[in-house]
Amino acid sequence: MSQPESAVADSRAGDRAGGSSPSGKESLSALAERHGLRRAIARPSLPVYLRQLWDRRHFVLTYATSRNVSRYSDSALGQLWQVLTPLLNAGVYYLMFGLIMGQKKDITNYTAFLITGVFVYSYTQRSVTGGAKSISGNLSLIRALHFPRAALPLAYTIQEFQQLAISMGVLAVIVLVTGESLTWLWLLIPLALLLQTIFNIGISLLLARVGAFVRDMNQLLPFILRTWLYTSGVFFSIPARMKDAPDWARTLLEFNPPSVFIDLIRHLLLNTYPEDLRRQGFPHSSLPQLWLYAGFWAAAALAGGFLYFWRAEERYGRG
Repeated sequence: MSQPESAVADSRAGDRAGGSSPSGKESLSALAERHGLRRAIARPSLPVYLRQLWDRRHFVLTYATSRNVSRYSDSALGQLWQVLTPLLNAGVYYLMFGLIMGQKKDITNYTAFLITGVFVYSYTQRSVTGGAKSISGNLSLIRALHFPRAALPLAYTIQEFQQLAISMGVLAVIVLVTGESLTWLWLLIPLALLLQTIFNIGISLLLARVGAFVRDMNQLLPFILRTWLYTSGVFFSIPARMKDAPDWARTLLEFNPPSVFIDLIRHLLLNTYPEDLRRQGFPHSSLPQLWLYAGFWAAAALAGGFLYFWRAEERYGRG
């Protein structure tokens, strides 16, 4: 067969295979598909992705634990900083808000009230901060190994949960020392923290994708978290401080996710706190309502954050 005849035959073969370039040659994508080749990095289906993530659960736990161990390895006090940092922050907030600004007059046990708010909010704050940097800060790992990228923000949240477990033990001692009594409601605290952990995972996944593609996010996030801090009732009782505000404004602050989890833990941990609210005539944020809010935020954040993160799975580490 002569060369012109051979070219015509190749062109016809390419057309029969489906997909050809204007020059008559088969496109590379069509050729790869015809021979059963697939993209090296492609987003798996959601069930497959969940199964892959479950298969890497030991990696997630080990990665989170190793980061915790190495986090304070260069400091003299080591892991004690996990508790000392939020306690020192609480001391500063007590001076500024409790004494100077007089917020303690609305709360019987302001010390336990404040430390509870600081510990619970810090858990979400650190999880969100770590999650936002989990992809952009691990590009070498992402480009070197194939694994579900959701494992990274998940590991960062588990790392913060491990620190929270230690902090909650210290908080329990502080609460008892300051005059609170041990009640059966303490048994529900792990469930409340589980809902908060689910919420943290969802928000971390959402911000992990944003942080991977929007480099300015790391600069904006501290301002966002600071605003969240001041509107979450960490230093003050929202019903007491918002008693003269419109109902919609008070409801908005009470429905704020960190406010919900902080208020829920305070209701379970401090038996004087619900009494303070009733004494001041504020029947807001009842315990069943708080459980409903917490369940809503946990489910909405996890579903929305996971789907949003998964949809960009094949793009992480590219470019």
